[in-house]
Amino acid sequence: MPDRVALYLQDAHPLQEAIHYVQYAEANGFEAVWQAESRLVRDAIVPMAAFAATTRRIKVGSGVINNWTRNAALIASTFLTLDDLAPNRILLGIGAWWDPLAANVGIRREKPLLAMREVVTVVRDLLAMKRVTFHGEFVHVTDIELDIVHGRREPRHVPIYIGATGLKMMALTGEIADGALLNYLVSPAYNAEAMEALEKGAKVAGRRIEDIDRPQLIVASVDRDRKKALDGARKLVTQYLGQQPHIMKASGVSQELLDEIAQVLTWPATEEQIEQAMALVPDDVVQLITASGTPEEVRAKVREYVANGCTCPVLYPLGEDVKLMIDTFANGYSH
Repeated sequence: MPDRVALYLQDAHPLQEAIHYVQYAEANGFEAVWQAESRLVRDAIVPMAAFAATTRRIKVGSGVINNWTRNAALIASTFLTLDDLAPNRILLGIGAWWDPLAANVGIRREKPLLAMREVVTVVRDLLAMKRVTFHGEFVHVTDIELDIVHGRREPRHVPIYIGATGLKMMALTGEIADGALLNYLVSPAYNAEAMEALEKGAKVAGRRIEDIDRPQLIVASVDRDRKKALDGARKLVTQYLGQQPHIMKASGVSQELLDEIAQVLTWPATEEQIEQAMALVPDDVVQLITASGTPEEVRAKVREYVANGCTCPVLYPLGEDVKLMIDTFANGYSH
C-alpha cells in the first residue's frame, strides 16, 4: 500500500489559491485535504464545497468543526449536501472547541464528552437514513430524518473523525468514531498516550485500535535553506510554548525553557514579545514538535510520527512555497 498523505489548510491563502493547492495535491497523489475551522475567521464548509467541486478524487474533510454552534440535524444535512457534491469523498471532522472563544460567543461547554457522544450518535443515525428520536442532555430531536425527495436516498458513507486532544476525549473517540484526527505541535513520543487511550475506548466497543483511522496534523516547514525552514516554524512553536506549556512539557521540552519563555510572553502577546521569545527557542525544540528543515529532514520526521501510531500525516504547510512541501511528499515519505 502506498504511503498515505494529506494536506491541511487554514486561512493563510486566498480561497482561489487554496483551491489551486488542493488540485496540485490531488495531482501528486495526496489522499485528502482537511480544512481548518477554529478561530472566528474562515469557516470549513464553504472551502470544503469549493475543493469538492473543483477536484475528482481527493477526499475533503473538516478539520474540525465544533459540536456546539451547529446542531446535530444541521450538521447531518450539511454533510449530506457535501456528499451530494462529492459522493464518498467527504470526511466529517468534529471537535469540542475551546475557551475563551466559546464563552465569548455565548456557549457554555459543559460535559464535553456527553455532548460529543450525543451529537455523533444522532448525526451518524441521520446520515444512515434512519428516522431519529433522541432526547439527551444536549441533543433533543423528535421523529426527524433527512427528508430527501429528489436524489439518493441510500445511507451516506461519511466517516466521522473526532479532533481529540485530552485523553478522555481520545478514549471516547476509540469507542464511537471512525477515526481520531490527532493534534499537531506534539512530539512523536507524545502519541503513545493517545494510542493507549484510543485502544482503551476501542475495547469498550469490541474494536481494536487498528479499526480506528489515526490521521495526524503535522506542521511542515520545508525549505532547501535549512535556516529559513526552521525560522519559518519558530514563531508558531514559540507561541505554542507560551500557550500550551503542559503539552510542551509532556512532549519533552525542558521546564527551564518554558519558564524563560513565560517571563517574556504575556497573553495576548505583542509582536515584540514574540520576537524576543523566539530568540530563546533552539533549533532542536523546533524540530522536536514540527517537521522542519530540508525536504529529507522533514520526510524523516514525518516517518517518526507514522512509527508512533499516525496512519496518515496531514501536513500543515508553513512558509511561502506550498508546492515544494507538496512535492516533498509527492511519492509519500518513504523515499
